[in-house]
Amino acid sequence: VMRLTKPTLFTNIPVTCEERDLPGNLFNQLMKDDPSTVKGAETLMLGEMLTLPQNFGNIFLGETFSSYISVHNDSSQVVKDILVKADLQTSSQRLNLSASSAAVAELKPDCCIDDVIHHEVKEIGTHILVCAVSYTTQTGEKMYFRKFFKFQVLKPLDVKTKFYNAETDEVFLEAQIQNITTSPMFMEKVSLEPSMMYNVAELNTVDTAGESESTFGARTYLQPMDTRQYLYCLKPKQEFAEKAGVIKGVTVIGKLDIVWKTNLGERGRLQTSQLQRMAPGYGDVRLSLETIPDTVNLEEPFDITCKITNCSERTMDLVLEMCNTNSIHWCGVSGRQLGKLHPSSSLHLALTLLSSVQGLQSVSGLRLTDTFLKRTYEYDDIAQVCVVSSEIKQS
Repeated sequence: VMRLTKPTLFTNIPVTCEERDLPGNLFNQLMKDDPSTVKGAETLMLGEMLTLPQNFGNIFLGETFSSYISVHNDSSQVVKDILVKADLQTSSQRLNLSASSAAVAELKPDCCIDDVIHHEVKEIGTHILVCAVSYTTQTGEKMYFRKFFKFQVLKPLDVKTKFYNAETDEVFLEAQIQNITTSPMFMEKVSLEPSMMYNVAELNTVDTAGESESTFGARTYLQPMDTRQYLYCLKPKQEFAEKAGVIKGVTVIGKLDIVWKTNLGERGRLQTSQLQRMAPGYGDVRLSLETIPDTVNLEEPFDITCKITNCSERTMDLVLEMCNTNSIHWCGVSGRQLGKLHPSSSLHLALTLLSSVQGLQSVSGLRLTDTFLKRTYEYDDIAQVCVVSSEIKQS
């Protein structure tokens, strides 16, 4: 059994000395005559030749394990009914990798049966390739033997995720991907496959002169132990955004699909499990701000628009109260009825207020009371607004 891997570039160890030393120019001339060195750059370790693998090497999760199996008849007799079976034993399952399950009628002396097996590695840990051969001798005796080849599957990438929940129901996902192998990787693709509830926008490119370019540059190589951050924005689809229940509890976001190449084009692929985030809890009633000006004049009224959503499973009868703070003063009638709000439905509310203090002020002081349960929901620090003097704004 021999593992099939791509060849590697031959590296030469340069041996040189100064001309005044005893060997003179001998070492330099030997390097120039060496066919494995690069002409004009003999002192560099980079060679032009390819060398076949000298050992099993490392196998990483997501790569394809390929192996060449050869059964050779070393005897002087013809054997019959030869059956070669190759199984891959992991910690959780046993897989049959044989290309054919049919027996070979006979095998003459000094002849062999060859087979090439392929398997995409999907588990980390110890793997055992079990090769079993059964055959019948000329005397009719049935023979059987097995050989075991043990190897370890290593983890190529370390993936960490962070979630950021926005007030607009958007979710920002930051994926940190680290190359924990000993060789550089070419990151061919890193994409997010969203769940059925979300649309995704990749934030890993910038527009330059009308063309989209990667934020990581033209060469997307990831050196050993280097980390790269990818950012994605997920927004609920319209049919789900209108349902308040979809933003409660644990929400499935999607899964990352990572494709890379190593060495001389060896391809690997990893797909994470479904990523889940804990959505922010809004309670029974959610209040969000739809519109608000960035800058307003001191002691001049300005308008904001609020959205009130019933996140419970019952109909609510709400009353709105507006409480003034040291800097924010509400304009209008406090304690007015908003009417009945059915489950998962929303209403938009236009409100007017003014600020008596300059600077960055917090919009606070809204109270919603459910008349049925006599429960009051308080909403402070809803948003911030910059208050300036009217003379400053005009200038």
